[in-house]
Amino acid sequence: MEREFEGKVALVTGGGSGIGEATALLLAERCAKVLVADWDAEAAERVAKRIGDAAVPYVVDVSDAQGCAAMVHAAVEAFGRLDVAVNNAGVGGPQAPTGDYPLDGWERVIGVNLNGVFYSMRAEIPAMLATGGGAIVNMASILGSVGFGMAVAYVAAKHGVVGMTKSAAIEYAKQGIRINSVGPGFIDTPLLATADPEIIAGVSALHPLGRLGRSEEVAELVAFLASDKASNITGSYLLTDGGYTAQ
Repeated sequence: MEREFEGKVALVTGGGSGIGEATALLLAERCAKVLVADWDAEAAERVAKRIGDAAVPYVVDVSDAQGCAAMVHAAVEAFGRLDVAVNNAGVGGPQAPTGDYPLDGWERVIGVNLNGVFYSMRAEIPAMLATGGGAIVNMASILGSVGFGMAVAYVAAKHGVVGMTKSAAIEYAKQGIRINSVGPGFIDTPLLATADPEIIAGVSALHPLGRLGRSEEVAELVAFLASDKASNITGSYLLTDGGYTAQ
């Protein structure tokens, strides 16, 4: 068993399902203590229970700045410090052309997917500085570097995450905090599994590998970036997209 996170404390937002769940489980498997944060209390509790004594669940809406500050405080209160933060929480939002995109949909997607990452980092960075540094991984998307029709809010938010990550990485590099972002392609999640088989086949075909990615594959990249193995990597945007953006 790898023990690369022994003695370290991690926080994972959106940790109750999908990529967040896979990441929380992997970090715990490698000996991190984990705050599993999610807006869904039952989901957060389920994942924390899978991990055991090394995890605590926490309910948060990352679109609320005070909620994010309280979340980080809870991690420090529970485990004494914060070394790793994975800002993964996100929502998909409505599908509509830009000229007709609903304002409430725009505000919700930007609130969670962009503001939520900023609010989380704003609280996480001081906590990490207090104990000498750490590593932050922000969940972007392939849509952090390319466009996609009918998803203007999601694309705008994920482009913003990539840029915000680079700026913050420059600011805190000399203070011992590395900050990177990850760009998954379309991932095989329980939500997508309920879609029509023709839709799944069509989305899969968008990737040169001919399949959807798996949450566990994304989690492996996140864990690498959060580990000392990636000690010379900061300000980067790393893809795990089955070749999607190579086309």
